[in-house]
Formats: sequence, C-alpha cells, structure tokens
Amino acid sequence: MRRPEPLASGETRTMDTFIIDGGQRLSGTITVEGNKNAALPLLCCVLLTDEPVVLSNVPRIRDVHTMLSLLQELGVEAVEEARTRFCLTAKDIKTTTPQRELCRQMRASFALAGPLLARTGRCTLPVPGGDRIGRRPVDTHIAGLQQLGAIIDVFPDRYEMQAPRGLRGADIFLEEMSVMATENIVMAATLAKGTTTIRNAASEPHVQDVCRLLVAMGASIEGIGTNTLVVTGVASLRGARFETGPDYLEVGSFVALAAMTRSPLLIQKARPDDHRITAIAFAKLGVHWEVRGDDIFVPADQELVVKHGLHGAVARIHDAPWPGFPADLVSIAVVLATQAKGSVLIHEWMYESRLYWVDKLIAMGARITVCDPHRCIVEGGVPLYGQTMSSPDIRAGMALLLAALVADGKSVIQNAQQIDRGYANIEARLRAIGARIERV
Repeated sequence: MRRPEPLASGETRTMDTFIIDGGQRLSGTITVEGNKNAALPLLCCVLLTDEPVVLSNVPRIRDVHTMLSLLQELGVEAVEEARTRFCLTAKDIKTTTPQRELCRQMRASFALAGPLLARTGRCTLPVPGGDRIGRRPVDTHIAGLQQLGAIIDVFPDRYEMQAPRGLRGADIFLEEMSVMATENIVMAATLAKGTTTIRNAASEPHVQDVCRLLVAMGASIEGIGTNTLVVTGVASLRGARFETGPDYLEVGSFVALAAMTRSPLLIQKARPDDHRITAIAFAKLGVHWEVRGDDIFVPADQELVVKHGLHGAVARIHDAPWPGFPADLVSIAVVLATQAKGSVLIHEWMYESRLYWVDKLIAMGARITVCDPHRCIVEGGVPLYGQTMSSPDIRAGMALLLAALVADGKSVIQNAQQIDRGYANIEARLRAIGARIERV
C-alpha cells in the first residue's frame, strides 16, 4: 500500500487545453466513475471515527485530490490501496483549521464543519470556494449546526465554530433542501446526544450514499431517501468499507453525447433507477434509451424533435430538488436542445449565473435567446461549428465539450482543469469510444 499519488490525466496541471475534432460518430462502451458529489462528503465522514474507513470507486478527479490533501493536513492517514480505493484513518486530529488556499478551491470543503464539530468540538473554516454559478450561501448549514448547539462566529472571510458542551439533538426544519447542509447536519448529528430530526432534507443519491456509509459505521439513521431523516446519536462510530455510487451526472452527460452524435453507446454501471426524471426531461427532446440490468444503452440515429405538451404547450425543462431534474444537468440539457428540432424553454431557477456561459454556444452557431438570468429559449436543429473557448465551471465545461464533439470542425477548450474537477480521465475515456480529442 502507498500514499495517494498525484492524479492522472493532467489533474495537477494549471493550464490544460482540449483540442477536439468534432462531428465524429462514436460507438462502444463507457463505464461510469464514482459520484463526485458523494465521494467528497464520504471522505469527510472518516473524521467521525479513529478506525480505518475503506472507500472504493472514488473518482480520480481534482476535487478528490484537494479533499485528500485537506484531510491529510488535518491528520488523516490516507493510503491508496488501488486506483480508486483508499484506506483512511483519522486516529488523531492535528488541527481543526484547514488550509485556507485548499478550502477556497472547492465548495465541498465546508462539509468538514459537521464532522469536525462532532469529533473535536471546534473548527475554523474559510468562506468556501467552488464554481461561480451565482450566490451559494451557507446560511442553512449555519442555522442547522447552531440548532445542534454549535456556537458560530461569522466573519467576512471565515466561520469560527465551537461546541464546548457538545452537540445535542434537535428538531430541525431546513430553509432549503440543501444537499451539503443536509450532509453536514447528518454527520454532526451521528455523535450528538439524543435524537435529531431533519425535515425538508435533501434526498439526492449522494446524500443517500453518505447516510448509508454512516449506518455502516454504526450510526442510527431512519428515512434514508426521503425528505425527513431521524438520527439517533451514538457514543462512537467504527470503521467500515463502502463503495461510492455511480455519478448520475456522468450518465446524463453520456446519454446526451450519444443522442447528439447519433451514436450507439452502452453506459455501464449506470444505476438506471437514478435516471427516471432525466428520461422524462430528455424525452421532451426526442431521446430514449434501453435499460439493460445495471446498464443503459442509447440506440443510434435517434430523431431529436422537441415534443410539446398537451394543447401545444411550449416544452419546458426545469430543475428542482431531488427527485426533480438535477440543476447540474441543465447545462447538458441546453446543448442537447440545440440538436433537437423545435423550440424549448430551459428554466434554471436555482442559480442566477448558471446560464451565463451560453454566449459560447451562440458563437458556435446555436440559436438561443437568453430571457433573463434563469431562462433561455433554445431553437434547435441547427449545426454547430468549432470555436475556441474557455471552460467556466465543471458542468458548463462538460457541456461545451459535448458541443465541441458534435460540432463541425476543430474546437479548442481552454481551462480544461475545470472539467477535470468533476470528470476523471475524460479525454482517454472519450477516445476509447471514437472521439478525436487531445490534451495539450
């Protein structure tokens, strides 16, 4: 066994560029990596016990590398047992003030709050970083932790938290179905005295994964997969082994890629039950697929035509908390809509800056009218043409990569490390199914 090495496919570089020769037909099989949004809080869970926790199917992406660095700085021993399997032991917590520069690289650094408070009774965290897709407040996190008994001082650049008398159970109603706030409060509540009820809780697949790992570690959690979680605190948690679930955002991205390029594609380890709402949304654009056990097969040569509602109502795709259409797939839906004949309204109400990147699609030839920060109308069925552009964030970056793969001619995507934050070894995996893509 060995300590984690720098991640592959350029993930430690600072200025990588993808060069894509678009318009190619693809075919073959692609396997889904572990869920990024599960892996990061799962890694934070190891702070709740002094026994080893073994996590497998951990995606080798930039954000995971950053989280591992944060944990090692806190005193966690991290050993890489295999390419996607890590054994982590938090026997001693050396500090409760993680490095500011690392925390500012991703929003998930704030998921350290709950376990550090529960295990040590204190922590100091900077204002988290992450994608610039609009204001992403942590008010719901703070309010929930305060109800558990934490004393939190808020400064312009940091949050100083302590629980001198320990945490205690509470009946908490979240102001919003915040994924990470739910995870933070669940993690903190596992070691709190008494019972904690979390109402209006998020229930995404990655939240369920976090709860299942905690249960494997000895936590008592009821209501997993629902919007009400009941956590009965225990004196201590133990080590465990757990496999990270598949990234359903990767699945949605690959389905869209196959449909747009009219290519047959088998997506392995897709966990089809996680994609029922995506099937409904993409069907409005003419996309369909077959479920083959735990895999999804997208047939070739699909006729992408917008399907309007009853009485000719304008087709609309909009995001919502789980089990609604994921906000992180909105960017993918916009690109997919450019290839479907007809007009569709895309409504992204959760983040006010999520649609600001569509000017890059317009430069590629897409017909898109931006109505306001939350809505755009896509008139699809028009060809896209290669362009030089920069990836603004993980999801928009992947959407631009898909657009480049379907476009005529060569495209250049700068700032490729943004895509690396969420998609492991993406260029090699795409080349394996016939894409012409290189990293420089």
